[in-house]
Order: sequence, then structure tokens, then C-alpha cells
Amino acid sequence: GNQRNTHIGLYDLQTKQNEHLYMFEKDLHIISCSVNNERTLLAVSFCQYTEEERASQLLQSVSKYLTLLIEIHPINNVRVLKAVDSCVRVQFLYPVEGRNSSTESRLLLVSEDKYIEQFDIRVTAEEEHKVVIQKSGQLPRAKVVDDLVWAQWDMMEQRLFYIVPKESKSTLRCVQFYPDENFNSILESHLDIAVNDTQLKLVNFGYDYCQDQDVASKSLNLQVFTSKAGGLCVCCSLASDIPHEIMYSIYFLHKGYNKTFTVSLERTESHQLKEVAFMNLDYYVAAYLPGQFLHLLNIQHPDLLCYSLFLTGEDARIDTLQNCSIRSPWVLTALDCEAGSLYDVNISDSALLQFLQKSKQDCERLAALHCALLYFQHTEDLEMQIIRWISENMSTCHSFDPIQEFIIASLYCRMCPETQNLDKLLPYTSLHDWIGVVPGVICATDIISLPVLEFQNSKGFWEKLNSNLESVKYAEPHLHYQSNVLRREWRNLSEEVRSNLFGLLFCSFCDFCLFTNQREERRTTAYLRNIFENAKNAMSLNDCCSISEARLVPLFEEEDYQQQLLMGLMVAQLKDHLMRHLQYVGKKKIDQIVLDYVANLLNLVHRIMKEVWRRYQLHSCVFCFDERGSAGEFAVFHIMSRILEAANGMCMPLPPGFHTLHLGLGVRCLPLHTLLHYIDNGVLQLTETCVRKLLKDLDDTEKNEKLKFSIVMRLPEALGQKVRQYWNHPINANLIARKYVKLLLEKLGNRQCSRPIPERLSVPVEFLPLNYLTNVLAEIENEGVHPCEKQDHVNARFVEETALKHTMTLLGLKYS
Repeated sequence: GNQRNTHIGLYDLQTKQNEHLYMFEKDLHIISCSVNNERTLLAVSFCQYTEEERASQLLQSVSKYLTLLIEIHPINNVRVLKAVDSCVRVQFLYPVEGRNSSTESRLLLVSEDKYIEQFDIRVTAEEEHKVVIQKSGQLPRAKVVDDLVWAQWDMMEQRLFYIVPKESKSTLRCVQFYPDENFNSILESHLDIAVNDTQLKLVNFGYDYCQDQDVASKSLNLQVFTSKAGGLCVCCSLASDIPHEIMYSIYFLHKGYNKTFTVSLERTESHQLKEVAFMNLDYYVAAYLPGQFLHLLNIQHPDLLCYSLFLTGEDARIDTLQNCSIRSPWVLTALDCEAGSLYDVNISDSALLQFLQKSKQDCERLAALHCALLYFQHTEDLEMQIIRWISENMSTCHSFDPIQEFIIASLYCRMCPETQNLDKLLPYTSLHDWIGVVPGVICATDIISLPVLEFQNSKGFWEKLNSNLESVKYAEPHLHYQSNVLRREWRNLSEEVRSNLFGLLFCSFCDFCLFTNQREERRTTAYLRNIFENAKNAMSLNDCCSISEARLVPLFEEEDYQQQLLMGLMVAQLKDHLMRHLQYVGKKKIDQIVLDYVANLLNLVHRIMKEVWRRYQLHSCVFCFDERGSAGEFAVFHIMSRILEAANGMCMPLPPGFHTLHLGLGVRCLPLHTLLHYIDNGVLQLTETCVRKLLKDLDDTEKNEKLKFSIVMRLPEALGQKVRQYWNHPINANLIARKYVKLLLEKLGNRQCSRPIPERLSVPVEFLPLNYLTNVLAEIENEGVHPCEKQDHVNARFVEETALKHTMTLLGLKYS
């Protein structure tokens, strides 16, 4: 103040105002101060004089530092807590929010002599919420920790992390303070960190610029960060003997290993090299060296380096934070110690998308993609921009499939917040390892011992951390759902269903009867019915076929038994996987999680198609075959081919109608030889809807006949029987007759006809082989051997007429 007074105020983040608490009528060098939860008591530690004043005034008998406890509501008594020659920091403990005013406050005193103690302060309430300290002599106090060399206060969760030296290593411990209890030591972890024990380093106990500058030169730059998902990281800056080289380590205690990074800097003045600043961004830890680099390390998945974003140059600039005197007091904040300013820190979605679009390396693309999906929780606009980027960069990503990563990471982010520990069971990436490197960064990984936890009935962070540690003990990567078994089971089941296809009659959607042969009885009708019922339930939850969306992307509701099998099997196997590890959740909840997972998967594929459809301004008329496809349709066909490739790689089901639409675009866009090549190699799958429309809509010009014949010849047996009747053409009639005769003769086997049938419905032809054949077929028909019960127009007379037509055509004669 103007009168050389020292005022203490409390800044309100909501009103942006200072609330005046107390005033000293002289200019004091305050070291630390803290106010209790009720704002009735103030603890202050300050320096009474400097070394120069002590020498000039011969104040040997007066303590250099003084710590006071002051009643400020009302302003009344002042009590001396400490009068010592060592610096003291003060910190009131805060109960949980919403608790009524208490008649007791607790205060931590952190001494430069490397100990911390707790004072219990009992007060007597007066009128209008005024309190006074009870006059009971000495305040009760208890030693919290002794012989520490580093300590950090977590003000949001009321936790004290500290390090004590132990032989050649250091031991990190944590004390948890409870609202209505005392305190418990809850964590212990051994770290291979050489802590300088000549000077105590304190983090988040207030900031004294002069003192901290002196301490920084003699102690380790170290911070502990926690995340709401149960992550616990120790970040420390290391000394390097090589000029222009920065080293720092991140101990991922919840994973059981640490990573040491060595970064080679561009040539710069040696005096510009300072310590790395660390910031807590919840899902990420940021290592920041202004003017050089910004390293965002993924806390949840630090195993693969490609999920960490390493930025340099202009990309690494954080607005207004251009010095290294930075602390992160709590999540998503940064304290600029030199400027005395506190900032909210967040990752910019627009800057991240710009970086994703201009990035040239796979490690940058992959890290930015996962960061966008994990950090911003799949907002619709962000999703749209990512899909657009994917459609433009499918061929530029060499070490990963962007469609696979988008779908898996999006599913992971959507599903995991719903249920605890689900993040350890669902896949988060399609990559099993990463052999690439991040330019300018060398990373070394070391296995460390897991922390030891001791807590009872503790919810929140400690419970999640304990769950993370348990998953590490049981080899976490093996807990994630894998599609290998699903792929094998799907192939086996598809072959069985295909081999019994003549006995597989779909009465309604997924309501069927299966006549199995005696050689293979391990698949029962009940089992398959359950598989198809799973698919039906999952499809009922997805919105791919809503009326409004169907007008934009012409996906058809159709029976694709292969995709339905895959859908149902995925539901069944994922359900079994979750039931093994989430038994406490309950079967009903797991059933819903699995159905939601598969439905969201189908919706994501449809979302990609919808955005691509809009981008190229396509309409539902693309499912007509009377004209060639446009450049936009060809681009969409290429993207759908990549979606199919990604789905096959992950053994992932596709929305109903995908294969029909894909084939329709292929017919419009591809030359015949390329189209047939795609069909023969399984890129395009012949579906009943598309083939039927093709046979009915196209006229029989020479070009179209060639196309139809090529398609018909490639149809599977069962599908061919269904759709060939829609093509009224001699070639097709010949095929039907040939198939019919072949099946009849196969049914006949070695049986011999007893006698020819004397009466024929048609006029006898003077061609004995044909007469004999028609008589044999007629006799088989009369005996009830009908391979194609549903096709009444196929009989001996039809075969005879088809044969005559074919013969007359070959002879160049006119048939009547």
C-alpha cells in the first residue's frame, strides 16, 4: 500500500475481485500464507529482517523467521506458532466441499529443516459466524514426516507427496489427508533418482522467487502428476554432459516403467538452456522448453511412442509462457512464477487439426489423431473434419490404417467412460508395436517396481490407481479384446452355413431352420439362432437405416448372412470376454455394453460414408446402372474399398447394404475386366439386391449381355438359384437347364430307369438321345426327386424346349 503497509487478500475466480483478509502496518517479506476453509483464521510466515539488517543491528537473539496464527473474523488474537531461523511454509487443510463449518481446523507447517508437522486448531464459535481460538495453551500437533528432501502439495485432492533418501535410491511416499480423520501414508515407491539432499525443494507450497531461484540451482526439478483415470507420473529433469542436449524422465508408476528422453536441440546460446517445465493436462503430461520443443506424453497409453506428440518450432509455442519458471499447481493450469500469473492451459482443437492436416510423418499423424479423439471426446464437428482428413490421406499413411485407428479409438473413447476398468479390456489401437522413430528424440525404457498401496475403502483416484496396478500384474496388453479367435470362428461358421445352404431357409429376418448332415453336428440350430439374434439386437440399436439418412446414403436393409454371422459372433465373444473380467458389473449391464459397442461400430462406418457422400455431393440415384459413374462416385468407391479393407483387417462387421452399394458403384465406375477382377478377388461381393436389380434393369444389348453373363457365371449356387429367374434370356435358360439336369442326375446316382414313360406332354423329337434324356428326367420327377422345389418352371419339358432352342440356334435355324 501507499503507507508501506502489507495487505493480504484472497482472489475470487468467479467475481474477479480480491477479498481483503488482513493488514500488517509495515512492509514485510512474506514467505507463505494460507487461510482456513471458513476464512476465519490466517497463517502467515515472514522474514523479520535480512542478513544485512541482522549484521547492522546485532539482532543475534531475534529469530529470523516468524510464523503467526491470526484470528481474522473478527480481527482479534495473534498467536506465534514458530520463531526460528529456518524458513517455514504454511498450508491449511481443506475438508470436502459442502461440509458444514467446523469447530476445528488443521494446519501443515513445512520447515526448511526437512520436516512437516500438523497443528490441530480448535475454535469457539461466537455470533455471526465469528470464531476465536480456544485458550488451551499449546496447540496439539503431530509429526507428519521427517528427513525429507522434496515435497509437493496436491491442494485439490489434499495429498502430500514427498521423497526421502534411502541408500543409493530414493523413496517416494504419499500421505492422504481425510476430511474427518487424521492422515494415512498410502503409497510407497522406490525410484532410481539421485536426489540432492543438501537443499529441500518444495512444490505448490507458495512461491518465493528469490529463495526458489537459489534452491533450483541445488535441487532436482521434479513434479508428480495424477490423472482422473488413475494415472500417476513422476516427471524429472536430468543433467546431461553433452552440450545442446536435454534429458528428462517420466516415471509412469501406474504402468511399471519409466521412459527417459534425450532431445538434441538446435544450436543455441548456452545461457538460454534452462530446465524443462512440466505441466499436467490430465490425459497428457507436457514437457516444455520454451523456444525449443513441447512434448505431449499420453498418460493412458505411453507404451507406444507414436501416441506422444512431439512439437518443435512455431507448433511448440505456448501463448504468454515464454520462460522456464513454470509450475502446474493442479490439472490444466500453469503458474508463471516470474510474472506471478496463473493460466488455464488447454490443447487447442483448431491448432491440433491444422497440425494433423499439415503433418508429413506417420508418428505425427497418429499422435495428433489419437489426441484429437481422446482429448476432445468426439464432438460432431471435430469428427467431421477428421473424416475429411482421412478421406484425403488414405494413401499417405504407410505404417497404419487411418480408418482402423479412427474407428477403434472412437469406440474406445465413447465406451470406456461408462464403466470402470472397461478401458483395460477394449482395444484402443490397431497397432501391436511401433518400429518408427520420432526425429530428434531418443527414448530409453526401463522396467521399475510397482508402487505399494495401503488403503481401505478409498474411492476415486486410489481405487483406480490400484486397478491399473492390478492390470499390470496380469499383463495388461493380453487383457485387451483380440479379433483373432473371432476371425477363425467366423470363417469356420461361414463354411458350415455355406455347405448347408440348401437347408438354410430364412423364414423371416434371422428366423431359420438348419438341416445338418450327420457328418457335422457340432453346430446346433439353437446356437445359430442365438448368433443371429445377437446380430438382430445390435442392428436394432444402430441408426444407419433411419429414413432421413437413408435418403442421403442409399444403404439397403437386406439379409447378408455373412455380416450377420460376424455381428452375432462379435457380440457373443465380446460378451464372454467382458464377463471373465467384469463379473461384478452384472450380465444385463454387460449385454448392453456389448450391443452398444457393435451398434456404435456400425454407426461410425455409416458416419464415414455419410461425410464422404456429402463431400462429393452424391445422391441415391448412383444405384442405377443406365449410365457410367462420375469422378466423385469413383472417389467414393475407392474410399468404400478402403473401408472394406480396414474392416477385413480388424474382422469388423459392416452396416447392412454396404456390399450392395459398393458393388453398385463398382458396376458404374469400373471397366468390365477390372470389375470381374475385383469380384474374383473378393473386393466386391455379389449380393442378391444388386444382382437382381442389375438383371432386371439393364436391357440385353451385346455389352450388357456380356456383363450379365459374367456376373451370373460367378454367382454362388444358392444365390444363383434365387436371381437367375429375373433374367429372361436364352443363355440364362440354358444355364438353368444345365444346372437342373446336373442336380437330377446327381440325385439319381447309379439307379437305372426301369422303362421309358410312353406318354409325353411335348411332341416327340426324332433324336433318340434327347428323347431318352427327357424320359429319364420325367421318370425322376414322377418319383418325387426335385432338387429345386421352388422353381416350378424348371422341369423335363423346360429342359427339352431349352435344348431344342439351343440346338436350333447353333444350327442357324428358326425355331417355332
